[in-house]
Amino acid sequence: MHPFRLLCFCCLLLQGSHAATLTLALRHTVGGQPLRLDSLRYRNAHDELFAISRLSYLVANSALQDQQGQWHNIPEALAWMDAAARRTQLELSAPPQHSYQAIRFDIGLSAEVNHSDPAQYAAQHPLNPNLNQLHWTWQSGYIFLALEGRYRDHSGQLQGFVYHFANDPQRTTITVPLPQTIAAGSLIDIDFDIAALLNAPSSIAFAKHGASSHSRAGDPITTALKNNLRSAFQLRRIRTAPAATSEPPTPPIDLPSSYTAHGFQMSRRFPIPDLPTDNPLIAERVELGRQLFHDPRLSADNSLACASCHQAQAALSDPRSKSIGIHGQLSRRHSMPLFNLAWKQQFFWDGRAPSLREQVLMPIQDPREMGVSLPGVLHKLSADADYRMRFADAFESGAINAANLSLALESFLLSLTSYDSKFDQAMQGKAQLSAAEQRGFELFMTEYEPRSGQYGADCFHCHGGALFTDNRFHDNGLQADHDLGLGAITRRRSDAHHFATPSLRNVALTAPYMHDGRFETLEQVIEHYSSGIQRRATLDPNLSKHPAGGLQLSAADQAALLAFLKTLSDPQYGAN
Repeated sequence: MHPFRLLCFCCLLLQGSHAATLTLALRHTVGGQPLRLDSLRYRNAHDELFAISRLSYLVANSALQDQQGQWHNIPEALAWMDAAARRTQLELSAPPQHSYQAIRFDIGLSAEVNHSDPAQYAAQHPLNPNLNQLHWTWQSGYIFLALEGRYRDHSGQLQGFVYHFANDPQRTTITVPLPQTIAAGSLIDIDFDIAALLNAPSSIAFAKHGASSHSRAGDPITTALKNNLRSAFQLRRIRTAPAATSEPPTPPIDLPSSYTAHGFQMSRRFPIPDLPTDNPLIAERVELGRQLFHDPRLSADNSLACASCHQAQAALSDPRSKSIGIHGQLSRRHSMPLFNLAWKQQFFWDGRAPSLREQVLMPIQDPREMGVSLPGVLHKLSADADYRMRFADAFESGAINAANLSLALESFLLSLTSYDSKFDQAMQGKAQLSAAEQRGFELFMTEYEPRSGQYGADCFHCHGGALFTDNRFHDNGLQADHDLGLGAITRRRSDAHHFATPSLRNVALTAPYMHDGRFETLEQVIEHYSSGIQRRATLDPNLSKHPAGGLQLSAADQAALLAFLKTLSDPQYGAN
């Protein structure tokens, strides 16, 4: 395989910008009141109590209509909107100065853009799949609108609903009348009312009409959503936009005057990662980080290296359910694999580290793991002539300090990618999946939706895309213990039992499984999703929409799914 190399030249890419003259701001509401995510407080027209956990959609093709009825298209008017990420605004380039009577925009994309290569878009582009999580790569096209949540059925049980509005025919043009002249610097506030989306003119009942939709032709839920979209947007007001502020780009930290750029290798199918511009990948830092990663002197008693608990033959995870720290102490959780970290934004099972450079210092100082103070580590490194030389090569100052230690480790870990499995070879026509493996892939990528005759394993909602993870946090229905995961960090009840979604790449090598290593085999993991799901208020909607317990997959389907998962192993990892 010829990997795609993203050359990380050690310079900042300064992009020119200009102040947009108009801003479209969408306020997410329910019945005119601001939407509160994960709040079981809303009722639809069928008196079903419901909560919204995800509202995410694509806005494109904006235009303004003048008093003579002529439409003025606004170029490059494209945005990913998301309630949880608080992405609600689209800046519009300068239109001619007119008195306008309406604004329009599409929910969805043109066919050409919808079926374009999702791997072409820059890290912060609205259509980058790793940013918006609205494209699953192995199937063509984007989800135009994702609406997910929970509802209480008439028996009092909490159920999930997942409405994914997609496919070319569903692109919907929204037109909103304007009452006044639009001046430069105006902000157009428009309410997007979820109550209207579900209720008018076509009311949707979760229990009666269905708890999931993936926009197949003739689906009545899809038809209702499209009808309702047109009346779900209402002008709230037009006001003067606040002055725009922008932060200057961050320069590289302590970059040496002479260095060697390190090429970042990945699949051409992967979305472009958001690599740190202040720590550009250079060979000197990557190699320094590699040496530090394997050095047991980073532990208090010189017995443990980072590599002790992130072993290459286990795809940089730990074959033990809990890692063993200094003095034989057990770690709190199973050690996660350490590849494809360039696409993550939060680290550890509970997301407590907001960056990789912060994450790498935590196990070193954790008394249950490597158990040493940073001054103690830096003293050891400073006493070594080889490290003094290597830090001088990697940093202009040559300083052996905590910041440079973290940057070197970050550089090494960012360089670790996995993209060349049997499955990847098959996608390139260089290998062929067996009948069982192909059947497993079909199950993996097919939703469980009996209403439309679909009985898949529904794995792709959390493990879709080229990375085989959405890098988000979910409650996947494990038997609960004292560990609240993300909930312990955010202190939000709705985040209880949420843990990071690991990549399924190399999953056959990373046993045991889950945050606590409770499952020893992949067969046990599959059986959990088939019959072991525990229902509670925080269970992910993509699981709570399924029957009680799980999907009840047949033995043959479980075996096929297992066969497919084994095709995701990268030969650079595992036993040689």
